[in-house]
Amino acid sequence: MATGTQHEAQEEVVKSLRDHGALPQWRLMWRQFRRHRLALIGLIVLIPIYFMAVFAGFFAPASADTAHTELPYAPPQRVHVSAEHGMFVYGYSSTRNQETFEQTFTVDKSKIVDIGWFVRGDEYSILGPIKSNIHLIGPAKAGEAFFLVGADQSGRDLLSRLIHGARVSLSIGLVGVFASFVLGMLIGGISGYVGGRVDNIIQRIIEFIMSVPTLPLWMALSAALPGSWGPLTRYFAITVILSLIGWTGLARDVRGRFLSLREEDFVMAARLDGVSRTGIIFGHMVPSFASHIIASISMAVPRMILAETSLSFLGLGLQPPAVSWGVLLEGAQNIRAVATAPWLLTPGLAVVVVVLAMNFVGDGLRDAADPYK
Repeated sequence: MATGTQHEAQEEVVKSLRDHGALPQWRLMWRQFRRHRLALIGLIVLIPIYFMAVFAGFFAPASADTAHTELPYAPPQRVHVSAEHGMFVYGYSSTRNQETFEQTFTVDKSKIVDIGWFVRGDEYSILGPIKSNIHLIGPAKAGEAFFLVGADQSGRDLLSRLIHGARVSLSIGLVGVFASFVLGMLIGGISGYVGGRVDNIIQRIIEFIMSVPTLPLWMALSAALPGSWGPLTRYFAITVILSLIGWTGLARDVRGRFLSLREEDFVMAARLDGVSRTGIIFGHMVPSFASHIIASISMAVPRMILAETSLSFLGLGLQPPAVSWGVLLEGAQNIRAVATAPWLLTPGLAVVVVVLAMNFVGDGLRDAADPYK
């Protein structure tokens, strides 16, 4: 009883502090964010996905390029458990129709592939120089076919490629948004703070960029990339392209905030105190609406992911041997292949889940941006 009374008293104190504005901004934002159920669900979904993408080599059963060419479009294998073998899957026997050349797979119970935890397999790098060959789950005997989600046209494990592709697709959104953030803050801040002719010129440039249809612009810029560029160079080029297009919305938002804040008393006081223009912008004005910037960035990340996926799906973005969700979906363009191997659409499902989760988190951050309201 005393514990319940003490808890109620603590809640009253916290409520009183909140009502009088004594709690820190981040605490108030977190309290508001926790009330948004969908935002919490989105955060719970995103954290393990990003963790898995960072350590993709460990979580993937095999490397992205390990192929079993004799098993193209092999269907997903069902995991079985027995006292004799523990976890295992049955192998496949394949036959090809001589008239239609269609390959069919039948479960061969004489072929047993033992499955284990923390098994040794293909070597990979952990955050750069560290090498390892331990995988969370995979065949006990390295090199055996193991397709939890099915195989692609070359007999490569789709689950492994999906996990490796997450590293590229999810990171390109963060890197692209960071670059857009820098451009948007810089250009939008100059436009809103300086005003006058500078503001007019910048706004006309933004309006011109926003008036150009996005998809044709992506296609034109991507087609201009030299075909001789390697996957890493192309990755950074696609990131730059997305950043050059994605900064306009944030720049306008920042401009509007600066226009409303530059006449505030605290800005005038900073000017009279001799604070430099840069100090006023980054030391006083930007922190006053940092929460709104965070919300805008969180909503921009899924747009970047969709943009990269769209470009790679159209064959204008990243190209094999690079692995991203867009590159994987490119293999699902063939309707006949999708009809016989619907698991090729799994990367599309991953994109939908991640984008929805990010939108939920963005909604939660937007609602929590003004916790005093």
